[in-house]
Formats: sequence, structure tokens, C-alpha cells
Amino acid sequence: MKYNQLGNSNLKVSQFALGCMGFGKGSGKSVNDRSWTVGQEQADQVIAHALDLEVNFFDTAPAYQAGASERILGTALNKLADRDQVVVATKFATRLPEEMKKGISGKEHVVNSLDQSLENLQMDYVDLYIYHIWDWLTPMEEIAEGLNEVVKQGKARYIGISNAYAWQIAQMNAYMKEHDYPQFVSIQDHYNLIYREDERELFTFAHENNLELTPYSPLASGRLAHPFGTETARRKQDTFSAKEKYGKTVEIDRPIIDRVEELAKKHDVPMAAISLAWLKTKVTAPIVGATKAHHLDAMEKALQLDLTSDEVAYLEEPYKPHDLEGVMADNRDRKHNWTDYLTH
Repeated sequence: MKYNQLGNSNLKVSQFALGCMGFGKGSGKSVNDRSWTVGQEQADQVIAHALDLEVNFFDTAPAYQAGASERILGTALNKLADRDQVVVATKFATRLPEEMKKGISGKEHVVNSLDQSLENLQMDYVDLYIYHIWDWLTPMEEIAEGLNEVVKQGKARYIGISNAYAWQIAQMNAYMKEHDYPQFVSIQDHYNLIYREDERELFTFAHENNLELTPYSPLASGRLAHPFGTETARRKQDTFSAKEKYGKTVEIDRPIIDRVEELAKKHDVPMAAISLAWLKTKVTAPIVGATKAHHLDAMEKALQLDLTSDEVAYLEEPYKPHDLEGVMADNRDRKHNWTDYLTH
């Protein structure tokens, strides 16, 4: 396993991170309450295998099954690892309408969210605290004040941001620099072989400002792990993934998926290994989710596989521009603010 410096921090993170969105049994009644997720026993097996593969970077959020993901991750790591040997990231989402009605400020929301996450994780601090989704209805200054407070209190070592445009990150980092607050060290964006829109601007912005990229959805909800048109059980249960993230441009993705399949046969590895091996040439630490220990086999293969420059170009050549999908489609303006997702 290789380890990379996370921006202007002193954190060394494994080349792949374990994404814990799949932990915590859910009912499937909302985007953040998924029916395909797993409980403690199965999650323990996944986390133990990740540690065996020398993964040290674990990513969770209170939004995942109403904090169950955090509780499961914390319980597992307390049993299986030394706290100072792992890098734990969690997040905070937008203020809820109920908080706004009660007059809870953005600063209070950030601090309160982390306090609850630390209780869930059974930890005194997190290594990376991530602004999960841009909050159009809360002043940027209040969010910045909250992030400064949790770092000052020692509850978060560093801060990151997810699901934001380059201009939003630049604006907020400039404000924090002006006020001598901690600045972001990483960006968690939506990026994979069939969704590369962030190469237009965000990647250059990140590289110029030493912000490391730790993208989610590396296998496009399984599309880059199976031959084109394969219908998985998870996809049938995950309507957000099927319709909002990858439901609009299916046909233009086929040439890329076919080439992933072709190279997988050439190298005698799973398709997922090819997709991840490509991704490791582009970013610092992709977030790889798993609900069964053997799901990490492809990651292990990807660690051992170095694609040639010709193979990388071959995978990239058929790509056609996409409209924004998923979370970023609803970050265009303040009328969305994730209200639909938070309430259904």
C-alpha cells in the first residue's frame, strides 16, 4: 500500500479509503436510509479486511443511516485498530429547517453535528471534518466560524469539503485565510471513468492550491464493475443512484464500460480493478465502498496493477461531456439546498 500526504496537513492516507456508507441497516425509505446496507458483524469483516490490506483511511457521515454508519465504524475500529494509526473522516450536512426555526446558527450547527458524531464514533476527535453539501441557506461565514471552533477545540484536526464548485471552495478558503482560520486540505467530489466533469475546472484549482482529491462513487454504483446493462440487486434498490446520478446518459457511457471489460479480460482481473487502477493515476485517495469483505478483492488487484499510459488514454478516449448529475445538479442555486433529499 502506498500512502499520500493529504494536502497541507500532516496526515498520510492510504492510496484508497474505505467508504462506510454501506454500514448500518436501513429501511430504504429515503436517500440516506438505504435498504442494501449491512450491520455490525458484516461491517467488522469488511473493516478487518481493509486493515489487513493496510488501508488506514476511513470515511463516514452522520447522514448515512441516521448515524448508524458512524456507530458501526467506531465500534469496529475500537476493537480492531489503534486510534493513532487510522485516519477517520466524517461530515456535517446542511442545517435542517427545524434548526433554522429554533435560531441555531451555522456555527452552532457545525459544532453540534461534530459533538454528535464523536459520540457515535466513541472518539475524542476526527482527523478530517468534511463540509458534506454546500448550504445555500446558511451564511458561509457562520460555517467557517464553526469549522474554526472545532479545530480550535481539538475535536477535528483538519477540514475538507465535498460537493462544491471550485468558486465556492475558493471563496470560502479566501475568507478563512483572511480571518486566520484553518483552510480546507481536501475535496471529496463525484468522479469516475464515466463522470469526469470536474476535470474542467476543479482539478486544476485543487492542484494549484494543494487540495487533495478523494472522490466518491469510483465504480459509478457498479456500472464500472459489470458488463454494460448488468442490473444488480443494489441498483434496483437504490433509486437515487439509478435515476439521479447515472440515469440520464446511459448510452454514451457504453464505449467506456466496454473498454473496461476488454482490459479486464486482457489483465485477467475484475472490471472494478481496471476502473480503480485508472482512478489511482488521477487522484490521491478514492473512496471505495464495500459491504462484503470480498468486495475489496478488486481494490487489492488495483493496487498491484499499473496501467500503461496507452491503456489510460484508451479508457479515456470515448468520454463525452455530461450534464451535471447527482448532488452537484442540485447545487446550481439556492432554491434546491437539498431540501428534497432531506425530507423524503
